[in-house]
This record gives sequence, C-alpha cells and structure tokens, in this order.
Amino acid sequence: MEKDVVAPADSIAPKSETVEASHGYSISNDGSGRNSSAYSSGSSAYSYEVDTRSPFQRFVDSFKPINLEDEGIDTSNLSPMEQSIVATARHPLARRLKSRHLQMIAIGGSIGTGLFVGSGYALAMGGPASVLIGYLLVGFSMYCVVYALGELSVQFPVSGSFNAFFARFVDPSWGFVLGILYACSWLVSFPSELIACALTIGYWNTSIDPAAWVAIFWVAIVSINFFGVRGYGEAEFVMSLIKVIAVIGFIICGIAIICGAGDQGYIGGRYWHNPGSFNHGFKGVCSVFISAAFSFGGCELVALAAAETVNPRKSLPKATKQVFWRIFIFYILTAIVTGSLVSYKDEKLLSGDDVTASPFVIAIQNGGIKVLPSIMNAVILIAVVSVGNSSVYGCSRTLASLAVQGLLPKIFGYIDRSGRPLVAILFTNAFGLLGFLVSNSNEGDVFTWFFSVCSLSSFFTWAAICFTHVRFRLALSAQGRSLDEVAFVSPMGIYGSIAGATILCLIVIGEIWISIWPIGEPADVVQFWQNCLSLPLMIVMWVGYKTYTRSWNQLYIKLSDIDLDTGRREIDVEVLKQEIADERELLRSKPWWYRTYRFWC
Repeated sequence: MEKDVVAPADSIAPKSETVEASHGYSISNDGSGRNSSAYSSGSSAYSYEVDTRSPFQRFVDSFKPINLEDEGIDTSNLSPMEQSIVATARHPLARRLKSRHLQMIAIGGSIGTGLFVGSGYALAMGGPASVLIGYLLVGFSMYCVVYALGELSVQFPVSGSFNAFFARFVDPSWGFVLGILYACSWLVSFPSELIACALTIGYWNTSIDPAAWVAIFWVAIVSINFFGVRGYGEAEFVMSLIKVIAVIGFIICGIAIICGAGDQGYIGGRYWHNPGSFNHGFKGVCSVFISAAFSFGGCELVALAAAETVNPRKSLPKATKQVFWRIFIFYILTAIVTGSLVSYKDEKLLSGDDVTASPFVIAIQNGGIKVLPSIMNAVILIAVVSVGNSSVYGCSRTLASLAVQGLLPKIFGYIDRSGRPLVAILFTNAFGLLGFLVSNSNEGDVFTWFFSVCSLSSFFTWAAICFTHVRFRLALSAQGRSLDEVAFVSPMGIYGSIAGATILCLIVIGEIWISIWPIGEPADVVQFWQNCLSLPLMIVMWVGYKTYTRSWNQLYIKLSDIDLDTGRREIDVEVLKQEIADERELLRSKPWWYRTYRFWC
C-alpha cells in the first residue's frame, strides 16, 4: 500500500491546475505527479502536498540533481580561494548520520585486514616488542591527529573535512596534492578489498572461481552505497559492532590461552624470551610502521562524515574521544596478546597474504580450539567488506569535495536529491571492477604498483592534519580570536599536534631508510620505488599545480588572511560562548567519576 508523503504547501511549484470542491476544499496539480491540497473552514486553514508518485518514480527522481536554494550570497567579487570556501560550506550532502553511527565508526569502522592479517607480517619481520613499539608510536600520533581533526571538524563541518582544511589553512596546492593522494588510497583499496573477500572465502571453499565472489561482494557494497550516507552508516554500525565484539572476545580468549587454557599449557611470556622480543633490531621496528599505518588507516573517516551528521557539535566530540579506547584495546592489547601466542618464527605468518597468515587465526589454531578459527575467519570477512564499504565512502566524498573546490572537474561534485555524490560514487564503483584481476596470475604485481602510488600517503595526510591544526591555532592568535569561541578544544593542544607531526615525519624517514637498505637483502631499486613512489609523486603534483595556476607568488596563506568564519554551523559566536560556559559549569557540578567518564568518553 502506497504511503502519502506530506509536505508544506509553500513548496508547491507554480502554474498548477486547481479544482474547487465543496466546503472550501481545493486540489491542484502541478504536472509532476504531486497533488497540492488546501482546506479552509471558518477561521482555520490547512494546506499540504501529497506525493502521488509511485515508489519506482520516486526512486528514479532521487537521482536527479538537487535543487539548491539561493541563499543570497554574491560570490562574483570573491577570490577563487574564497569561492572554494563558500562552496564547501554550502555543499548539499545529506545530514543523516546520528551519534551512534559516528561513535561506532570511530571505534571500529576501519578495522580490517591491516589489523587481522597485516599484523602477522609485522610480527614476523619485527618480533612482538617491535610491533608493540610501532603500534604505540603510530597510536600516539593518531591520538594527536584525531583530536586535532575533531577540533577543526566540529568548528567547520564542511564537505571534505581535512581535505578542504589543507586548502583553507595552508594553501590550495596542498589541498589538491594531499586530496588526490588520499582519494587514490581509497580508490585502490576498493578492488583490493574485493580480492581479499574472495581469498577469505577460499578458507572454506577453493572450488568456486574467486571472480564469482568478487562479483557478489561488488554488488553488495555498491548497493549499500546507493542507499546514501544512511545506508553506509547503518551497515558500518552493524559490521563495526561485530568486529568490536570479536576483538574483545579474542583478547579474553587469548588471555585464557596464555594462562594455560589451551593445548600448549601455560605460555606466559615464552615467545618474548624464545625466540625473543625483537627480530632484525631497529630495522625490524621500522618495518612495523607501514603495517601499522594500514592498521590505523581510516581513523580520520569519522571527521569526513561530519558534514553528513545531524549535530556534529554534540556527536563528533564523543566519537573523537572513542579513539583512545580503539587504540588501547584493538591495537595495543591485541599486539601484546598475539605476540604472546604466536612466535615470530612461526612459518604460517609468511605462508601467504590471506587469512592463513593472520596471527589471530594462528593463535586460535595453536591453542587447539576447533570451532573458533572459522568464526574468526567470518569476522575477518565482515571486516574486509566493511573496509571496502568505507573505501567507496571515503573516495567518493573526497572526489566530490575536490570538485566543489575547483580542483577536479565539476562533474564529480554532482549531488542528487538524496544527497549522494552520485558521479563520484559511480566512478569509485567502476574502479572496483579491477577486482576481477583476481583471475589474472599477475594481479599481485598490478596492485603492488597501484599501492605504491599511495604507500606513504597516510603518513602525509596525518602529518598535514596536525600542521593544519597548528595553523588554525596560530591564525586565531594572529587575528585576536579566543579559544572560547571554539566549540570543541583538543586536550592535546597545539603541542600535541607538533609532537604528532614530528613523530610521523620521523616514521617516514625510517621507512625511506629501510626501503633503500631492506632487511636481509641488498639494495633494491624496484622495492624502493614500490615503497616510496608517493613522495616524488607528491612533489611533482605540487610543482605541476603551482605551474598550471601560476601561483608561485604565494606559497602559503598568511595567518591574517585565513577565513575563520565561513562554514561554521554555529554562526552566533556570543551564543556559542554562553552554551560552552553553561556546559562547563554543569560538568563542574557533577561527581568526579562522571567528570572522568566525560573526559575519556
């Protein structure tokens, strides 16, 4: 049975036909399938619009371009940079994500093969202590990054989030370069995650052509994203919840096995002593960083979703605070548990790049638990689908934001009536068809070079976020503005961002070092370019942008010229200051345990 949709009558299109009825009732049709009705009796009058279109017609119409209302903003006299800022602030993405979506995305949204499978390679190359040190360093830098990004995104919940911030607070050239690299990292990730889905299924069945599984999961992920941001949010909520429960369950199970519940008896710190805590010394520690980057990758997605959130000032700070628990529980604790259960000399760790090399699965198998390996493999499959889903979301929103800023063709900024960046989604989905290379014997080489384009891009993006936050704080000071007008203030402050950026730069230097002189091998030019191609590519793109736009006279935006107002969700600064003061006063009146809870959660 079709359900009528009621809307205000003042939204009816003109030139409609009207039929008068008795008792003051009239019906008008505007020719689009919508009947506008009005009823008057005495001093009362009611008007409404009934959508008489069929569900199929409504579905078809949802793909049409959104009708933007003229807000009376004259941009003809603005500079290209100012026009870009206004455009990102007005970008009509649908605001349908709720607090529960953001919090679950923050906690477990991007937990995937980087943690479940990639950590096995890190353990084999560096040993348990190297994994722990690497995860602690990257984890601390990510803690600084997410808090810095949270402060900026709550203040400016605009399309593209940090990609728009690079252009706004540093220079448009860096917004272009880092935005393209970030989009490419998700673009390449999508087909590779589809292949990972097929390989994960192979744990149970190898008789079916992997290309068939690629097709099935491609259709599933494409369908989720065609439901818009709400579809992405609901899917991520469910899949993230499953991943969170599974990881916590693994930690509990792992502690039990360490204490002697498995077939091996009491394990304790056996593998930390024999074969040892470190493998390959300092180079082993450096080798962990890339694996850690893939494991932590996607933490910034929660800020990218701020522009599609109902109330970012309330929900985004809560989601930002969840990153501490994500780092501590899902990375630090799992690094300790897997390092205690699996020797870095275990041959299974280097047996392949599928789930058989997962330290999670190996630990359970070594413990003699028969059913759990299949359950953990199912969780890994869900995690891979989740990351594939996030790949489409992250890439499409970044492409749309770059188009709105004038950094890509305008067609990528097309937004339909459901608030979806339709062309960007279609482009990302089309690139996912490369997943069918799973049937090609050379698919590994193809994706190795694809990933080389964005090998270090995560570190560049995170360091740039910290640097952007520093520029924002300096601009506030230079323009005589106060932190009292900032809706959410990072507890790490400007020094946390400086520390985070410094650590990330040192990590990049370490990666370049082991790429030139790899572990246990002579210098290899091919391996160096596979690991570090994104660095010279970034420089070439920056020089190309500056040359094309003829903007060599401006290498960065002056602090006094940075726009600190456009795109704010709360326009009245005085009202915002009063709200923040009231919230702080209310918090001070609460018990200490509640204040502690609010600080961390």
